[in-house]
Amino acid sequence: MTKLHRHIGLVALTLYGVGDILGSGIYGLVGKAAGQMGNFVWLAFLVSFVMAAMTGLTYAALGSRYPKAAGSSWIVWKAFRWPIVAFVIGLATLSSGLTSMATASRVFAGYFSGLMPIVPENVAIAIFALSVGAIVFVGIKESMWANAICTVIELTGLLIVIVAGLPYIGQADLLDVSSIPSGAALTTSLVLSGAVLTFFSFIGFEDILNVSEEVKNPEKTVPRGLLLALLIASGIYMLVSIVAVSVVPAARLGASSKPLVDVVTTAWPWFPPQLFSVIAMFAVANTALLNFVMGSRLLYGLAKLGLLPKVLSKLHGKTRTPSVAVFTVGGILLVLAYIGEVTTLARATSVFILIVFLAMHAALIHFQWNEKRRHSWHMPYIVPVIGIVGAIAMLSHVQAGDWAIAGTMLVVILGLFFAYRPTVEQIEKMEKLS
Repeated sequence: MTKLHRHIGLVALTLYGVGDILGSGIYGLVGKAAGQMGNFVWLAFLVSFVMAAMTGLTYAALGSRYPKAAGSSWIVWKAFRWPIVAFVIGLATLSSGLTSMATASRVFAGYFSGLMPIVPENVAIAIFALSVGAIVFVGIKESMWANAICTVIELTGLLIVIVAGLPYIGQADLLDVSSIPSGAALTTSLVLSGAVLTFFSFIGFEDILNVSEEVKNPEKTVPRGLLLALLIASGIYMLVSIVAVSVVPAARLGASSKPLVDVVTTAWPWFPPQLFSVIAMFAVANTALLNFVMGSRLLYGLAKLGLLPKVLSKLHGKTRTPSVAVFTVGGILLVLAYIGEVTTLARATSVFILIVFLAMHAALIHFQWNEKRRHSWHMPYIVPVIGIVGAIAMLSHVQAGDWAIAGTMLVVILGLFFAYRPTVEQIEKMEKLS
């Protein structure tokens, strides 16, 4: 039985997580969130952080128990032994990665065409997707190096935003209700709706589970890397969101296609905007790269479980990467990138990932309730309970239009399940071989 190679240590895994969380979310959506929440954009990020923190703790506890490439699907299968649940959760996780990559592709193409108007956005999308896919195909080591470089660059960009905007903190009233567009009131419904959008910015830490078969000492490294990545990224997000509305009025941020570029050039007029656009492109590319790694490893893991055709678990003889899965992810990515727009794709990503998080919180409760001996990563039950309540609350505030892509993809997932119909016996047989 061929297996993935274990190349990833704690530092590389933390960089992987930080790089995956930071990226197209904060670079592309802080303006959209400000346009919806006004100066209270920080509150939407805070609510999203609480949800992400509870979920991060749940993932840390689960990742220490079952470090497998199938990630959430494997864990849900171990908890409930229902093929349909494992199948839907696995492909919902994949779908969140695909819509996230499609979002990143469109954001990247917007920046790229802005710098090089001669290149149409549709061409830029194709070049971007093929380039990222090529890196993932070459190998996990190369992907981790590319991730490390992109993470340093995107982190530098966010630090530039923070440093440039620090003198402006205090100049904007962060509790100014009149800054909310259209004179809307600050209601729980508005905050939760804003949090659905900003939650996209926190997505990424869960992808760590899907590379856990390539992590050294995964039982300890996976939970530590996951929590470190989430804490680092969350601190940066809160600072950036406060700085952004302190430097540039929320209404202007909401109308901008390059909000952080506007923040930097307003605070530092001498700073070349083209340079920051290049930094933003690296950040967005990193999001797509890491989701591409996640998606290909998830397909590989699901195929090994017998939930998808076996051909998807095939490893390339030279690169030792799941080549068929890589090509499959690339093809779906291109379709989604051409049919969706940034806000719709981002909110569809949040829908998928919230559904997955619900299942993972339920799985942790199940495991801890039935364990005869207390696990070293035992979580207080309040953690998954808050996670479940928060996920349901946020899903209840998803707008009808946001289900256009998410709902269609969920129907396709169910159709695939009933077409393929993996049985308990098939999965158990593959489980013994994996």
